Amino acid sequence: MNVLHSIEELAVLKGPIVLAAGTFDGVHPGHQALIRKTLNEASSCGGTAVALTFDRHPASVVRPGSVPGILNDSAAKIAFLETMGLPALLLLEFTDGVAGVEAGDFIRSIAEASKPLRMICVGSQWSFGKGGKGNISMLRKLGDELGFEVAGIEPVLSGDLPISSTRIRAAIAAGDFSEAEACLGRSFVLSGKVVKGAGLGSKIGFPTANLDVMGMQLPPCGVYAVKVYRSGALSRGVCNIGFRPTVDAPSAYPVVEVHLFDVSADLVGEELGLEFVKFLRPEQKFSSLEELREQITRDCSAAGAAFSA
Repeated sequence: MNVLHSIEELAVLKGPIVLAAGTFDGVHPGHQALIRKTLNEASSCGGTAVALTFDRHPASVVRPGSVPGILNDSAAKIAFLETMGLPALLLLEFTDGVAGVEAGDFIRSIAEASKPLRMICVGSQWSFGKGGKGNISMLRKLGDELGFEVAGIEPVLSGDLPISSTRIRAAIAAGDFSEAEACLGRSFVLSGKVVKGAGLGSKIGFPTANLDVMGMQLPPCGVYAVKVYRSGALSRGVCNIGFRPTVDAPSAYPVVEVHLFDVSADLVGEELGLEFVKFLRPEQKFSSLEELREQITRDCSAAGAAFSA
């Protein structure tokens, strides 16, 4: 998949351009319906399908005090979109400058760069431009002016309710992985790059990989049996999400660390994906590292039983 980083780069793609626009956080079935529409339209006109999204959630710039946890980091989002067969992705850096572009000017720049722009496909509630003032009604007016069509995709339902990234986040925050899976159409997997930790786990016989999950939507704090996806391989292990209250300097924000049963190699720099199989217990403070070590031994046994079941 050809990943572009500026609107001007659309000019290098074979036209006509059919564009799918959205945050695509989670790439859930609603997003997938939008991508399939884009691929089908591009195929019918002999053009190129392109997904347009941003490198971060726009709220991180326009509403930094109320940023939702994200479901996928950029690497996972790109991987999901590529598996759908998209030939191109326009991944824009979302900055104060981008946030300040008027809605009409934003769309005009896309139309000007495309050779030509055939269609823009969006969710029915998509908003864009400065202050989020652009909507599908404005987009259709711009289409009439600039010569492109607009396809508005209605929400996909799970049960009687629309699937949305907000609904999936709420399910994960509540530890309701069945609901998250029903909305995602697949198991929820928390992805992150392994970063160097303090090495305490190794000292007590249970080395852990510490994941950089800053900004991600996390399940409730506690200990879980997890499947671990790494470099095309599947492992199993025990994951702790929490503030590490037993250590001398507890973390100020939740830490995600996982002990893999069958891997002893240094994983720093690798991307791991965690699938949560079973909640084992809440996080707790222990009176000593020896007590903590004994509890982790019991956690590993409980996780093994969960995998067997």
